[in-house]
Amino acid sequence: MDRQTALDAATASFDSGAFLEPLARRVAFPTESADPAREPVLREYLTAEMIPLVERLGFTARVVENPVSPRHPFLVARRVEDPDLPTVLTYGHGDVQPAHPEQWRAGLDPWRLVVEGDRWYGRGVADNKGQHSVNLVALEQVLAVRGGRLGYNVALLLDMGEEFGSPGLDEVCDQLREELAADLLIGSDGPRIAADRPTVFLGTRGAVNLTLSVRARAAAHHSGNWGGALSNPATVLANALASLVDGRGRLLVEALRPDGVPEPVRRALADVPVDQGPDAPALDPEWGEPGLTPSERLFGWNTLEVLAMTAGDPDAPVGAIPPSARAHCQLRFVVGTDGGSVADEVRTHLAEHGFGSVEVEQDLAMAATRLDPEDPWVTWTLASLRRTTGVEPALLPNLGGSLPNGAFADVLGLPTLWVPHSYPGCAQHAPDEHLPIGLVRESLQVMAGLWWDLAELAPDWPPSHP
Repeated sequence: MDRQTALDAATASFDSGAFLEPLARRVAFPTESADPAREPVLREYLTAEMIPLVERLGFTARVVENPVSPRHPFLVARRVEDPDLPTVLTYGHGDVQPAHPEQWRAGLDPWRLVVEGDRWYGRGVADNKGQHSVNLVALEQVLAVRGGRLGYNVALLLDMGEEFGSPGLDEVCDQLREELAADLLIGSDGPRIAADRPTVFLGTRGAVNLTLSVRARAAAHHSGNWGGALSNPATVLANALASLVDGRGRLLVEALRPDGVPEPVRRALADVPVDQGPDAPALDPEWGEPGLTPSERLFGWNTLEVLAMTAGDPDAPVGAIPPSARAHCQLRFVVGTDGGSVADEVRTHLAEHGFGSVEVEQDLAMAATRLDPEDPWVTWTLASLRRTTGVEPALLPNLGGSLPNGAFADVLGLPTLWVPHSYPGCAQHAPDEHLPIGLVRESLQVMAGLWWDLAELAPDWPPSHP
């Protein structure tokens, strides 16, 4: 019974095809959480697919109803060897983005796992069915090698509404504090920084969606008869946006700018390039906050993006001053920014710059979180990945995107470690979603090593600094 035996067992589960068959079955569930008609499928994924799996691993599992969004249930499961032992909580989500099958290229079907060359295609293979399948299969192999005993407890939370914003997740974590009590979260979602480099991230940037609108009057009016005498909402809105972010992408709202990039974050990001793989867009070197590296702009700073805007009918313009204009924006923000006050700060800024007529509505999607990069759990996890792969893993203080990590970091108060099993070019949320086969194989080894190393460390959690 040793660590290498567990890694070999995880690898064998991949090489034999034993991993592929159940993943293909899971991909076949059309678990689109944005579609109300899919509610029965979301539940079936839990009851028919996931509960039998985790019960086979010794978990006690149940479906928990969502107190906020009833059509997005949760799976809560616990595997308790001894209540006095430490516990790790793991998280994943079984729902997926809308598939849009007509947009997938010939030969591909979002609800059928297709093996083509060195890639697996299908909706959810990367986000997130493949990732939580990796974690559970690796755990199964470690349990088998260790004779069914880990020396610690495992809790599992599976979310069926993550792609819909994880409604109810904070509330469930608050209501089930005792059932979800743990010493550590290890989750898997999002991408590595590159397909060939194992990655750990410690939290995520937050996200606030803002709608800015100007409504001057009830109807459009002839631009020749009224131009110069009537305000143009599109012009007002364009200038209001220009007061928020300049023509090079620099955030101009002083209250929404971070105080700086903390030194531990800066040190970690010095070793993290922004993905420049073959499927990645070319970077714009002059875009964003001056004086920062591309990695610091992406992972260590706040950015305001205009996602969509409209006035009149862009597809059939007429010679008239539009009555209204609207823009949808998004602020991605790091720890230290109060996500709940963004709309108030924008309103104040706009009023001070003469744009008091612009209405601002806010939807807080995700909170910003970040475990201290110098936390001993971070050093320990990086060492585990290095021991398994022989590669120096990347450390991201936080993901550039957003995940519902606030439920674990803020509501449950856990140190949070995310070990992703995807890569930036996987086309998650898009047609032709896929994963490289070699990445999946290595991810099984990585997780088997982590589960094993937690057992070697138990019950002395957390680790101490070396």
